Amino acid sequence: MSLTDKVAAEPRWYVIQCKGGESFRAVEHLANQGYELFHPVLEVQKKRRGHLEWVQEPLFPYYLFLRLDQVESNWRPIRSTRGVLKIVTFGKSMPVPVGDDFIALLREHGSTRPEDDRQLYFRAGETVEISEGPFKDLQAVFESHKGEERAIVLLNMLHRQQRLEMPVTALKRRD
Repeated sequence: MSLTDKVAAEPRWYVIQCKGGESFRAVEHLANQGYELFHPVLEVQKKRRGHLEWVQEPLFPYYLFLRLDQVESNWRPIRSTRGVLKIVTFGKSMPVPVGDDFIALLREHGSTRPEDDRQLYFRAGETVEISEGPFKDLQAVFESHKGEERAIVLLNMLHRQQRLEMPVTALKRRD
């Protein structure tokens, strides 16, 4: 076997395009067929039935990665798998592999909850800290969201609770 044959025979990562909203279905069906997959997801908070819940969403909503040996792997079943639209190619009839370093980077940083609490929803009654502006470092009680970027908080001033409107980005959870 020549050196080019050995390189071609090494398993590589390829991009699979999924049908809209069906990447999790594609992962399930491809995994059932024994393929090695990587489907980077993020955990985000969503409001469902009036409650905040952590849910997983794909980092790339229409794509996932599949590790294949270009010569030995069977490509045909992939295209007919439920949820799969196609194997991504770039002007060629054969798919172009994705670098292992890119997959390693995604694995290292991709599937975690955000550490910056300002990206999260706050709950009514939750104690927050104001992180910027004239009230910086003061504690307040979160009352409600006002749109996506503004919040109303209750701050104790002059022996009374005062309602203040401020950017959500100016709030953080107390440690």
